[in-house]
Amino acid sequence: MKIELTEQQYRYLLDLVYIGNWVLNSTREDDRIKEYDEVESLIFSQCPLHGMRKLVERLDGEIIPSRAFADGGIHEAIADYEDVIFYEILAEELALRDMDGEPMTRENYNELMQRIDAYMGEFEEHGTDNISVNLDE
Repeated sequence: MKIELTEQQYRYLLDLVYIGNWVLNSTREDDRIKEYDEVESLIFSQCPLHGMRKLVERLDGEIIPSRAFADGGIHEAIADYEDVIFYEILAEELALRDMDGEPMTRENYNELMQRIDAYMGEFEEHGTDNISVNLDE
């Protein structure tokens, strides 16, 4: 397979590959999906040929994204995504809890969405400041 990319598109591809592998493997510890690591290594191995040598390093004979790449802002993008997803999942879970755990149906869709929107409004205004957990129960 051959794909032609501009230098800028290749640089964007590096970000996409890194983020994808990070999502799939970052929590797996010793149970990483090696095929994704291999694809990441393959894509990043082209960096020196495109004047991007600073974006890669070798670890145990493998080409991996460098510390400079990882520290270059990519984790801020991941963190922004995680923040949004955290609040969306929390809002949905709380809304479902408020509705006694009923799964979403056509009949309760509007009510569920109103509850989710209310929680999202609260989180946008106050973050988690007003959330409390009663551990005594």
